[in-house]
Amino acid sequence: MNLTSEVSFSYLHFNYQSKESIILIFQRIRKGYPINIPDATDLKLLRALQQDSTLSVADLGERIGLSHTPCWRRLKRLEASGLIMERNVVLDADRLGLHITVFCFIRLKQHDKASMDEFERTAREHPNVVQCYVMSGEQDYMLRVVARSVKHYEQLMKNDLLTLPSLGQMSSSFALSEIKNTTILPI
Repeated sequence: MNLTSEVSFSYLHFNYQSKESIILIFQRIRKGYPINIPDATDLKLLRALQQDSTLSVADLGERIGLSHTPCWRRLKRLEASGLIMERNVVLDADRLGLHITVFCFIRLKQHDKASMDEFERTAREHPNVVQCYVMSGEQDYMLRVVARSVKHYEQLMKNDLLTLPSLGQMSSSFALSEIKNTTILPI
């Protein structure tokens, strides 16, 4: 069944050709997500950038079948919408002397806004904390920490992490090897 429908809002106008697209829009609205749904060309552009973020606009346009100006406009729109958050280089931590990856599970003593804000600020500012997640379940946070050695991690833990007044409990698990580490999303 091919259903053609138009969905209009005061700030945007879409013409979708399938019932599934319309359902997706309303699911996103109900969940409070923004309605900047990428089209097929946007997805091609995003896939190409995930594979090689150093592509020039001309090369990117050639890969996805657009001339320079339309490609540049799409790229700027995707950046402005927040779908493209940043472009960066993925480095080999081991070859840079950061041989240890540790997953730290944190439980705070108290769960007031000030304690959580302080912990999150500290995690954001610490260069060895490369990822931080708020968790559901028994733990409040999970950190991914990189360090030169077990001794270096112990120093980081004693001098930085354990000094937070809101820290209640912390446990650490050391990664033995890395099987997969990617920034490429399945789009």
